[in-house]
Amino acid sequence: MPDKFDELPEQRAKGLRKMEQVYGFDMTDGGGDFFAYTADHLFADIWSRPGLTDRDRRLLLIGMLAGQGAADVLGIQVPAAHSAGDLDDAALREIVVFLSHYAGWPQGARLNSIVEETIAKAARAQQEKDSGR
Repeated sequence: MPDKFDELPEQRAKGLRKMEQVYGFDMTDGGGDFFAYTADHLFADIWSRPGLTDRDRRLLLIGMLAGQGAADVLGIQVPAAHSAGDLDDAALREIVVFLSHYAGWPQGARLNSIVEETIAKAARAQQEKDSGR
């Protein structure tokens, strides 16, 4: 079945498909070397390697990002992990408690805000869906 990436080189198409799977939103091709390394190498090669599941990779990445205080990227990865079903409400909250003790309380507080916002947003979306809006 044809898809929107069929006209792209195989490596780029593979990377963009994996990016959509990981992030949970539509991707388009981009320009420049940074985007090329991101799509062609990080997602087509690294995120696609055997040995770890996407959930494993997300756990490692969320831990590292929390330790670095990278709230901007956590704001992408946490909702993506939740919407993909890799990490549910309870798992995300447990990650906050665990990482707060290793990454530090201020980093844990930032992560907690992202987690609670993600959970609340998903609950609102589910309520709207259930009420037929």
